[in-house]
Amino acid sequence: MLGILIVANNPSAVTRFAARFATPAVRWLALLGLCAAYLQGGFNKATDFPGAIAEMQHFGLSPERPFALAVIALELVASVMILTGIGRWLGALALAAFTLMATVLALRFWEMAPPARFMAANSFFEHLGLVGGFLLVAWHDLHERAATGRPA
Repeated sequence: MLGILIVANNPSAVTRFAARFATPAVRWLALLGLCAAYLQGGFNKATDFPGAIAEMQHFGLSPERPFALAVIALELVASVMILTGIGRWLGALALAAFTLMATVLALRFWEMAPPARFMAANSFFEHLGLVGGFLLVAWHDLHERAATGRPA
């Protein structure tokens, strides 16, 4: 732990680390990791549409078909926007809002009995972490655009 603190306070060590770590490839891999569940979810729903309909029914979303189509489109299109950088901020805000709504709908831990409450509460707060990650992506993209004069 002390070694990490020493390196973190050494400007030349930080510069060397940043040169290796703060690359476009690492940034893209981080964005891919953030979008992975949505790419997988959208793909699985698209290739198993009856399963997507069943999921909408499970959560009481009606009419099921339009909801399933909207979720598939949102998960895939917003992820592609984030990964390509085309409207990255908008894709990130869309997935943040979607994740927050889906989390409140699906992980109502406060209504559960204690054995199930623990797992649902953990998952609820993990999903809030995803929301925070998407908000950071949107903030960073908008900040970068403002600094360079690129339109949003």
